[in-house]
Amino acid sequence: MKYFLPGWRGLTQLFAFTILPLTLLLLLIAFGGVNMHQQDMRALVGERDERAVQSSAAALQSELHHRMATITSMAVLSSSDLTFDEILATTNDLAEDFDGGIAFIDSNGSLIANNDNDEFWRWVSQNRQSLSLASSSDLKPVFSSPISDPGSGRSLVIISVHVPARDVVVAGAFSPETLALETLSPTYPEGSHVTIFLLDGSRQPLYVSGMLAEDSLDPDHPGVAEALAGESGVLYVNKGNTEHVVAYSPIELTGWALVTEEEWEMVVSPSLQLTQMAPLVLVPAFVLALLALWFGARQIVQPLQKLESKAAALAWGDFEAIQESVGGISEVQHLQMELIEMSRKVQSAQEGLHDYIGAITSAQEEERMRLARELHDDTIQAVIALKQRVQLAQKTVKDPTSKQSLKELETLSEQTVENLRRLTRALRPIYLEDLGLVTALEMLAREISQGNNLIVNFSKTGQERRLSHDAELSLYRIAQEALNNVVKHSNADKAELMIAFSSSTIQMEISDNGKGFVASKSPTEFAPNGHFGLLGIHERADLIGAKLEIESALGRGTKIKVRL
Repeated sequence: MKYFLPGWRGLTQLFAFTILPLTLLLLLIAFGGVNMHQQDMRALVGERDERAVQSSAAALQSELHHRMATITSMAVLSSSDLTFDEILATTNDLAEDFDGGIAFIDSNGSLIANNDNDEFWRWVSQNRQSLSLASSSDLKPVFSSPISDPGSGRSLVIISVHVPARDVVVAGAFSPETLALETLSPTYPEGSHVTIFLLDGSRQPLYVSGMLAEDSLDPDHPGVAEALAGESGVLYVNKGNTEHVVAYSPIELTGWALVTEEEWEMVVSPSLQLTQMAPLVLVPAFVLALLALWFGARQIVQPLQKLESKAAALAWGDFEAIQESVGGISEVQHLQMELIEMSRKVQSAQEGLHDYIGAITSAQEEERMRLARELHDDTIQAVIALKQRVQLAQKTVKDPTSKQSLKELETLSEQTVENLRRLTRALRPIYLEDLGLVTALEMLAREISQGNNLIVNFSKTGQERRLSHDAELSLYRIAQEALNNVVKHSNADKAELMIAFSSSTIQMEISDNGKGFVASKSPTEFAPNGHFGLLGIHERADLIGAKLEIESALGRGTKIKVRL
C-alpha cells in the first residue's frame, strides 16, 4: 500500500493534467468539425435550393412569355381579313399550350369563336365584366386571376389581348398546375424531398407538390411575402426538431411566387451521417477522464483545500480547527496528523510565550505606573515650584528685558507642566481607574483630537458595565495604540472609535479614512512587515481572550475590530 498510493496519485495527476485536457481537445476538435461540416452542408443545401428555385422561376416565366407571344400573334392575325375560324384553324399548333382553349369575344361580351371548351368560354363571355380581360389598344397581353372551370373544376388563367381593328378580345386559357408540373418536373423529379408551392398575387395556391403537400399552406408561410415583393433568397426555418430550408423567387411577369421547402438533413446521405457520429467513440474516454478527475478532486483536492483552510486557522491561533479530520487518501491524512502534532508543540510553546508576554505586559504597566507617579509626585511638583520662584522673581526685577525673559521662562514652565501631565495620563489612565472604560475612551478620543489634525468621533451603544482591570486596560491600550497609528501613518483626517455592549459580548472598533495598507494574512507576518504596533495589539487581545480582525486596503482606510 505504501508504494501503490503514490502511483495512484501520479495516475490521477496524469488524468487531470494530460489525458483529460487531450480528451477535451479531441472532443472539441471532433464535434467542432462535425458542427462546421453540418453548417457547410446546411449552407450548401441552401445555395443549391436558391439556385434551383431561381432557375425554375425563370423557366416558368419563359413559358409564360411563350404563351403571351402566341396570343399576341393571334391578335395580329385578327387584324387581317381572315375569319376567326380560319385563324383558329391555321394556329392549331400554337394553341397546344392552352389546354383551356382559345376564344374570340366581342366588346358586347358575345362569344364569336373558340376551338375548345365551349361551356367554359360561354361562361367567360357571360361574366366578361367581372374578369380581368384586356381592354387597352396597345396589343399588350393581360393575365387574369385564377378562374375555376365550371365544367372540370380546374383552375385556369386567361391571357387576353384586345384587337382594336376588329374590337374583339383574343383570349387563351391554360392550367397553371399543368404548366408548373411540366416545367418543374426536370428540376424537381417525382420522389424528391422538396415541396413546391406556386402562389398567385393574392397568396392563393396554384400548384402544390412534394412531401409537405398534404399540409395546409399558411398565407404567411416563410418566403411568400418576400417573393411577392420581388425578392429572391433562402430562409432557414425551425419546425419541431428539424430545420427546413425555404427558397423563394418571384415570377415578375404575373406577380406570382415560387417557394420550395425541404428538410436539409434529408439531403445528407446515411453514410455521411454515420461518419458524423464517429467522434462519439471519444465519449467513453472522456467519461473515464471525468471519473478520474472526480476521484482526484474528491479524495485529494477537496481534502487538501480543507486542510489548507484549517492550517490558515491554525496560523491565527485556532488549535481546535486542525483536529477535525479532512478525509482523503492516506498521504493527506498523514499530513494532517503531522500538522496536529506540530500544532500541539506550537500550542505548548505559545502557552509558555503567552505567560511570558503576560508577565512582560504586567511589568510594563507597573513600570508605567511607577514612572507616572514619579513624574506626578516629583518632576511636576519641581517644575511647579520653579514656576512659582520665577513669578516671585518677576516682582523684584525692574529691568524690562529681564522681566520679559522671566515671563518666557514662566510660559515654558506652564507648557512643561501640561506636557508632563499629558504624559502622565498616557502612562497611567486615571479616568480608567476612577470612571471606567467608556469615559477613558471618550477622553482618549478628545485628547487625540486636540493634539493632532485628526477628528476622532466617539460613540457607545448598549448598557455600559465594568470589566476586569486587565480587560479594561487591554482594550484601552489597543484603542490608544490604534489611534496613535492613525496619527503617525494613515494621513487620515477623520477617525471613529466605537464600543458596543451586548448581553454576552463587547465589541470595540477603530476605523479611519486614511490611505490604508495591505493587511497581513497571519499574525506571524506582522513583525517581518514592520507592523510592530499591530503585533502589540494582537498580543494584548490574545491575553484577554479577545478576537481581533484587521480590515484594510490601499486607498480605503483601515478598520480594527476587537470582540471580547
